[in-house]
Amino acid sequence: MVRRIVHIVLTGVALVLLAGMVSFLYLCLQINYTGAHDQAQPADAIIILGARVKPDGQPSPDLLSRTLHGVSLFEQGLAPYLVCTGGYQNDRLSAASVACRLAVSEGVPAERVLLADGSMTTSEDALSVRQLVETYDLQTAILVSHPLHLERARLLFEGQGITIYPSPTNTDLATIPWPSRVWLTTREAAGILFIGLEAVGVPLDWTVPLSRWIYDPSATPVIGVN
Repeated sequence: MVRRIVHIVLTGVALVLLAGMVSFLYLCLQINYTGAHDQAQPADAIIILGARVKPDGQPSPDLLSRTLHGVSLFEQGLAPYLVCTGGYQNDRLSAASVACRLAVSEGVPAERVLLADGSMTTSEDALSVRQLVETYDLQTAILVSHPLHLERARLLFEGQGITIYPSPTNTDLATIPWPSRVWLTTREAAGILFIGLEAVGVPLDWTVPLSRWIYDPSATPVIGVN
């Protein structure tokens, strides 16, 4: 009788673990699928997610590629506004400010570039942009970022009531070194799990420390993105 109970318990645990592994694998596949398909189409705005700024105030390669990609979409007439996010509020060296200046220097009219700073995470980026929704009637948006970042970002922005069309800076994921691709995919999948855990009421005291550990910049490999 005891053996039967133990067998049932172990079988149940194995099935739960298997279901968890399959679900996590599905998330990883979805992250790569989103990053490999440019879904840009006419929208109310183009949102450029912030990235690192160099100490001299110049955009990092990632921020440069995101901004130029967003400018290209604007020049195609896909949206009337370009929204730049990220960094400390009212800081001329924030990712948002640097991207805005770069976009204007590339020919985007200054009145068509909107600043959404005061945010240090993707979740805060979504909240910051949410404040512009009513003012500029932004119901739909093309979201520009690193390809492996877009699925998690899409979920966060759609959680703010904005219909999102992901547009990766580079749809050729084969150019990303495999170690970086595996690490970033796993990290983003974990980030999506955190979103789900918080949605069902898991205390932030549990998820925030784990999130900070996973998203520690010092643990993130350098990525080359076209």
